[in-house]
Order: sequence, then structure tokens, then C-alpha cells
Amino acid sequence: MAVLDAEPGLEVVDVSPGGREVLFEALERAAGLIVRGGTTVDEVLLRAAPALRVVGRAGVGVDNIDLGAAARRGVAVMNAPSGNTCSTAELTFGLLLAAARHIARADRSVRAGEWDRKALRGSQLHGRALGVVGAGRIGSAVLAVGRAFGMGLLACDPYLTPHRMEEIGAEFLEFRALLERADVVSFHVPLTAETDGMLGEAELARMKPGAFLVNASRGGVVDERAVARALIEGRLAGAGLDVFAEEPLPAGSPLREAPNLVTTPHLGGATDEAKRAVAIEVATSVRDALLGAELGPALNL
Repeated sequence: MAVLDAEPGLEVVDVSPGGREVLFEALERAAGLIVRGGTTVDEVLLRAAPALRVVGRAGVGVDNIDLGAAARRGVAVMNAPSGNTCSTAELTFGLLLAAARHIARADRSVRAGEWDRKALRGSQLHGRALGVVGAGRIGSAVLAVGRAFGMGLLACDPYLTPHRMEEIGAEFLEFRALLERADVVSFHVPLTAETDGMLGEAELARMKPGAFLVNASRGGVVDERAVARALIEGRLAGAGLDVFAEEPLPAGSPLREAPNLVTTPHLGGATDEAKRAVAIEVATSVRDALLGAELGPALNL
């Protein structure tokens, strides 16, 4: 927290080693609070912080923060929308490559003393259509990587301006049309009432037979049981999932038995570079809010 420590008018208290009791004690006089995804900022926590003016989330998603409760108490909520962009885009393609080329299966096979190249024949990405749902910072970065792989670029994002769509250089389609045309569908949207469960059985049925699915956004965006069925039945050629509706992934999840699936434990922004970048970004925003600097939008998804 060097950004905050450098300000003589701010006292910084690190409560991370002390647990919830130490956190609530510090909140009695805190004007600002910075959290990562493991801390839930709810009505109870906010009531324990009478002087709180701003909450900063070191990351993009704010689903661990009760935005309605914060608004009712007049507490601004800020996130760090750009710090983990590159790391998440890179992981997206890591998941896609691992699924398309059976990398995890191949590794296990070689370690077991096997050499069955025919069974591990994969799919080339070059020339395939990449469909990105949500073309914000991360989604547009994924499209840029797709361009480098020689993929056709499709996107769906009703909130972008025509100028921004032109800058990105993809063909923008309505969601259902994208599902029907894309060989790879990758999700990069926040979890909201609008996006919750947006890829279910009906939407999977619209996708091309043999298509690939990647989700490195939020787990609730896809119906996990429907995805597992599509993999088991061979309608999807493969999938890569970094996020899940319940984390850690429950023991009884059908995804655990699904074939041609690569899973990671929410690693999108889990690089040294991203952790440092989001920490600096959110600390700077919170500092400016507490010191009365001129601010842009408080929350940027």
C-alpha cells in the first residue's frame, strides 16, 4: 500500500492477518476500505463503519459488495477495471488452447508412459471464428489475441458505441446470432440480473456442433449442468472454465466428470503483475476519493 503510505494525512491499517474481528474493530473509525474478493461487504459490515466514505475492490468484479446497501449509506464503490486485463486475456487463451489441443490430457498420458498421438489429435484455431460476449477491456484484449492467431472476430456487446466497435474491428452481432456462427464462444461480462444464466440449454443448442466454450468472467453466467451435458453428449468439443457458480467447485458438481473440460481455480487475475497493478489502481482511486481529488466514474465494469 505504498500509494497510501506516502500520504501523510492518511493512516493505513492492514487487517488481513487478524480476521473479521480485527476488521470490525478498525471499521469503527475507517473512512476508506480496500478489499479483494474474499471479503463480503454487506449491510452488517457497512453498519459497523459509521465514518466510511469509500470501498475499493482490488479487481474488476464487485459481486462481493452489496451495491444497494452502499448506495443507501452514501458510500462510493470503486474497482480496478484495467489491472488484470492482460492476465485474464492470456488465461482465456490458455484455457482455449488446453481444451483444443488436449494439453492436460496429453501431459497425464505421457506421464503414464503412453504415446497415443492419434487419440490426442486436436483442433487448430487459425481460421476459426472467435465469438466474444462482452467486448470491454478484457473482451477486446481477447479479440486482439484472436486476431494474432488468425481467427475471425465476432463480438456481442449492446453497450458499446459505434466508434468503439469500429476501433475493436470485430463484426458485432446479436447474442443468438453470435452463438450460431462462432466456433469458440468466450464470456467476458459481469454477473448481473441480465447476465445470470445467460448461457443455458437453449443457448447451447444454438451453438455449432463441435464448438468450444470458455468462461473466465463469472461462474453464474453459464448453466454448469447444461454445459456438463453438452460435453458428455459431444455437442461441445471442449470447454475451459476458470469460474464457477460456487467456489471452490463442489464435490458433487457434474463438471467434475465432464470430458474435454479444462478447469482452473479462478486464476484470471492471479499473476504477480496483475495483483500489483490492481492494488496500485484501487489504492490510487481510494486515496483520491479520501483527499477530495477530482474523480471519474466511481465504478467501472
